[in-house]
Amino acid sequence: EMQLVESGGGSVQPGGSLRLSCIASESRIRYYPMRWYRQAPGKERELVTLITSDGDMAYLEDSVKGRFTGSRDNVKNTMYLQMNSLKPEDTAVYYCNAMEYWGKGTLVTVSS
Repeated sequence: EMQLVESGGGSVQPGGSLRLSCIASESRIRYYPMRWYRQAPGKERELVTLITSDGDMAYLEDSVKGRFTGSRDNVKNTMYLQMNSLKPEDTAVYYCNAMEYWGKGTLVTVSS
């Protein structure tokens, strides 16, 4: 079964940056779109970005446009989320998704 493992979360001050990674256990991931979701405390999980199999960022949630960039490296079976100019409202658990598979999430906390 495919495993997805996120990393790169942590605590950062407003205006700071983080880069999240999601590594897949199987190379067949290269044929499928991948997504980053996030779930803030007390809120529903929301889609942040969708990266096509070719690496195009086909969707980016409005509140992160101009600040977040999704990408992937199919040689490394890895998807990334570069997050700049972080705001307190970006605080959430960020999840990687592909097909029916989900990672366990990585926590991002933005606070002064």
